[in-house]
Amino acid sequence: MRISRAFGAVARSFGLALWGLVASILLFTFAAVSIALIPVGLGLLTTPYVMKAVRAYADQRRAWAQEWTGIRIPTPYEPPRARSGFLGTVERCTALLRDRATWRDLQWLLVDMTAGFTLAILPPGLVLYLPWGIVLAAGVWKPIVRADGNVWFTFLHVGSQATANMAVALGAVYAVLGVAAGPAMLRADFRMARAFLRPTPQREMALRIEHLTETRHDAVDSSAAELRRIERDLHDGAQARLVAMGISLGTVEALIEKDPARAKRMLAAARADSAEALTELRDLVRGIHPPVLAERGLGDAVRALALRLPLPVETSVALPGRAPEPIESAVYFAVSEVLTNAVKHSGADRIQVDLHHADGMLRACVTDNGRGGAGLGGGSGLPGVERRLGAFDGILAVSSPVGGPTLVTIEVPCVLAAAAG
Repeated sequence: MRISRAFGAVARSFGLALWGLVASILLFTFAAVSIALIPVGLGLLTTPYVMKAVRAYADQRRAWAQEWTGIRIPTPYEPPRARSGFLGTVERCTALLRDRATWRDLQWLLVDMTAGFTLAILPPGLVLYLPWGIVLAAGVWKPIVRADGNVWFTFLHVGSQATANMAVALGAVYAVLGVAAGPAMLRADFRMARAFLRPTPQREMALRIEHLTETRHDAVDSSAAELRRIERDLHDGAQARLVAMGISLGTVEALIEKDPARAKRMLAAARADSAEALTELRDLVRGIHPPVLAERGLGDAVRALALRLPLPVETSVALPGRAPEPIESAVYFAVSEVLTNAVKHSGADRIQVDLHHADGMLRACVTDNGRGGAGLGGGSGLPGVERRLGAFDGILAVSSPVGGPTLVTIEVPCVLAAAAG
């Protein structure tokens, strides 16, 4: 498996070298010419479109970095806010020229066509020495020597069959080095790209402020919605039963001497109403913060949640400690919503929940073998879960191809407190 990944890295490096060299040269040339034409007016029209292509190319490199090596490169670009028409084009061009990300992208194109190309082409170049050595050993060295007089295989001078055979051995060494270094060189290429393509510290701070502002509004809205839900449940449930029970007790008080039998029946009904009101209050409290979550932690709370479902649920929990209480609550209700959706809509007959903590992240993965096709829309309730997790810098990702399986991943950064005892 590791060897196949190494060969895959070499193949990707080869494609990245060729594509990166051509695309970087063309895009940098177009961008430089377009910016140079701004004083005569033509560049005002062309620069926004050229830079849009540059940013699309940079975004593709970000996607490859994440997919191939797990290196995440955040996007620093501000959303366009210009008007439409000619004036809007001028505004977009002006905003692009003022944006530091534009000039960092152009610097990256220069680096990508030089140092980036070198890093990407080195592993496949070393691997390609092996077939060249085999070709020389097959007898091709003879006509080359007769025509040119010298054949060099890097530092090895090929002038006989013995040295041609040595070229094969040396090519094999180069190939092994190229395959072994392929993944590291690919990561180095993407790390170099990250130095130019990620946001500057100032832009990171601005993005962070925007994110905190958005999540604060979402948290306030979620809290308000939760309060309205609690008020509605109390009004329509336990409160209505308690009012009815009070009326019944008033009637009993009036009938206890005139009609004792009827009074006893109404007392029994009032007792049943009180039991149902108590059950509804307990359910409401469990919906706000389950007692098992407070007493035994997230792992046992998820296990208890799984036991109440009508489908078989396999749970795997590896938590060496307790997360902060608000995070435990958010993850618990997120898992609960995902499991509810799986039971109602997936058509699955088996669900698996994996809950663990690694690399500073609390992760919950819910997998079902249903029909797939799930998403964050369609009234699933997942957008609300996503907003609630966003208040803790958490994320919710859904992978659900048609035909299944469906994998929902929840990640929240946190530090676990040591388990008691």
